[in-house]
Amino acid sequence: MVLTPPTALWAVPVSNIAGVARHVLDVAANGIPGWRLAFLTPPGDLPARLRELGAVVHEAPFGPDHGLASSVKSVREVVRRERPAVVHTHLAYADIVASLAVGRGPALVTTEHGIARDDVVYHRSGAKTRVMAAAHTARLLRFDAAVAVSRATADAMVEKWHPRKPITVIHNGVDVVPGASPTTGLRILSLARLSPEKRLPALVDGFAELRHTHPEARLTLAGAGEEEAALRAQVARLGLGDVVELPGFVDPEPAMASHDVLAMMSVWENCSYALLDAAARGMGVVASDVGGNPEILPSRALVAAEDRSAVAAALSTQGLDLAARPGLAGWPSVADMCEQVAGTYAALGGRS
Repeated sequence: MVLTPPTALWAVPVSNIAGVARHVLDVAANGIPGWRLAFLTPPGDLPARLRELGAVVHEAPFGPDHGLASSVKSVREVVRRERPAVVHTHLAYADIVASLAVGRGPALVTTEHGIARDDVVYHRSGAKTRVMAAAHTARLLRFDAAVAVSRATADAMVEKWHPRKPITVIHNGVDVVPGASPTTGLRILSLARLSPEKRLPALVDGFAELRHTHPEARLTLAGAGEEEAALRAQVARLGLGDVVELPGFVDPEPAMASHDVLAMMSVWENCSYALLDAAARGMGVVASDVGGNPEILPSRALVAAEDRSAVAAALSTQGLDLAARPGLAGWPSVADMCEQVAGTYAALGGRS
């Protein structure tokens, strides 16, 4: 007699292929040992990609664009159809909807992908910060397990939301890129929104410093956002117009293949897939010493973003010295990550 594995329903309230979607697609491709997976998402690119992987997908009105009432109704309907042992939510909106929609029966698990120690990174006002902190504290009371993608994320959750249960840290897994051929050079790449929290002006300043000793250096600021005009003005003011490119959105794979160093000066990162992907393919990596970055990178790849000399020196070393690059020795693979998720489900005991 073949036993049917229990179902874990992953509820993801966004459908764009960015951020949490990468995590979801990696798990769908690998699977969680001992579990059948089903996914609830709003219509869009993510459910289409999940179907390409052969995943069980429920497309429904779910997420901020569809409103709370419709989202709660969608979760309830899919839970009734799937009868999952676990409902695993991703992003704050899904957490709140599930806490309202899921009654007795399934265990509730949440993974936190995006919290910053500095509240202004995600919330522009103190009032909104206090309201959201209270909402998170309340909804965590309904959850049977909470996962954080880095130790820094877990520490921020404890500090801000005071959960009653321990937080499980499961880093985003990544696989080493087979056949990658890292090159030395000073072709610098940023893959980030052109927004204040990414501190791209600090990267441009550090790059300008690098050019004093390495005039061959080039910089690509890939992405879009409200800081584009200010960045273009800064580039022009520093006389870097012929060596700094702002191409808008790019495909990360070929962009990484055509550059030597990935640079990220963010105010905060939880467990950046961009850093992981760069390290996985043997690129040089330079990042601000914040959030989960020190869990991924050695100290030689970390800088204070405002120290332009330190940024320039790290860019030079990471670009020209293959031995200084971080690599990913000991970092969990995608399969390792999925095993840890299975362990979290198993630890729920009778609930799962």
